[in-house]
Amino acid sequence: MPGYQPRRHGRRGLAAAAALAVALPLAACSEAGDTGQDGTTTITLSMQNADVKTADPATWAIVEAFESANPDIDVEVSGQPVSEHLQSLSIAAQSDTLPDIFWVYKSNAEEMLAGDRLLDLRPILQEQGVIEHLPATTVEHFTSGDTVFGVPYQGLLTGLWTNTKVLEDHGLAMPSTFDELLQVAEELDDDGVVTISNGASQSAFSVWQFLVWLDRFGFEDRMDGLLDGSESWDNPDFVRMYEHIAELRDAGAFSSNVATQTYQQAVDQFLQGDAAFLDAGVWAAGAIQDSDVAPHAAFWKGPTFADGVGEQNIIMNVASAPLAVAKKVGEDDAKLAAVERFLGFYYSDEAQQLMVDNGQPPVTTYEPTLEESEQSVLSAALDAASEDGVAAPATQPDLVFPVAVANAIYDSIYGVIQDQLTPTEAAALVQRALEAE
Repeated sequence: MPGYQPRRHGRRGLAAAAALAVALPLAACSEAGDTGQDGTTTITLSMQNADVKTADPATWAIVEAFESANPDIDVEVSGQPVSEHLQSLSIAAQSDTLPDIFWVYKSNAEEMLAGDRLLDLRPILQEQGVIEHLPATTVEHFTSGDTVFGVPYQGLLTGLWTNTKVLEDHGLAMPSTFDELLQVAEELDDDGVVTISNGASQSAFSVWQFLVWLDRFGFEDRMDGLLDGSESWDNPDFVRMYEHIAELRDAGAFSSNVATQTYQQAVDQFLQGDAAFLDAGVWAAGAIQDSDVAPHAAFWKGPTFADGVGEQNIIMNVASAPLAVAKKVGEDDAKLAAVERFLGFYYSDEAQQLMVDNGQPPVTTYEPTLEESEQSVLSAALDAASEDGVAAPATQPDLVFPVAVANAIYDSIYGVIQDQLTPTEAAALVQRALEAE
């Protein structure tokens, strides 16, 4: 995604090809927080998108509203693609030049915390009255000892967007179990229709549905063991999960060009009515709402498995990677006060409604207002997450591991989808990445 041009009120884009080059703008941002002659305090916000305004309208809307309500604070927003962003943060942490507020993987944040680079957010959250409005599990997830090192950036609500008209046109009922989904895939393939739209090119992370499958095969019970090395990824349960992905592949569930198709092209395929399901999350609600699919759109948490392990009635509705604050912020009273006000606003009811207005679920306990005629698609996802009896895991599996392991998880799933890896080889690929870490 191309970068964007600077704007007068502090919006700056970052783009570079090499690690050292991308680190320099972050270092510059970290020094931009002094109070200006006009009394304005600048704080920096570094995100995982090269064009935050376009790619993350919810965050952009919150920043705009915050600046409007706080004219004495300027929020400089910058962004890079995920891998470059994380690489830049790693280098900036070593030189103690982190941005003031930044999006980061949990595993990276924990490394920064160990290096004494992060601010403890608990006092801020308590002072701003935020902590009691965050789910306890979310606070616990971003806590180490007594230190709260992160706060939820956005909710991560994922599933299979469904075009019910495609199913109806082919005389198919909505599936519930994996065996039913497999039958749907076989019949749709016979009719030349894609079952699940995915895109591996430049978007190997776009396997959200299969990440929740891991939870349906015992990931949560194994998570601590996988992190400390006492459990192995190439266990029979995970191998069996990969075998089910292979079954779907052999049934013709995926597009023949899944290897060369990007995530956005996968979305377009679904919006054009050429696929029954789209593997995505609430961020796709706006595009679906604006398409001809909207009247027929449903949101499905995915299939249950007769041979699964543990709870099957679950939906991926968790906090995504957190926002963290550089410890150096605490050394500048004006900057610290500005960051406190920003975080207080970010988790206010007003800002949470802005999230909903821009296609994101709230991350606090706030109950949003939805305009049914204009937000029916998002409403379908929120309704699915709040169904009686449905549970949510503590986190999305890839978010607890270092980047190299997360990438191996994505590659293992797409490797099976593309028939490049056997289920056993896929599990072994991730295990090697774990051992390397």
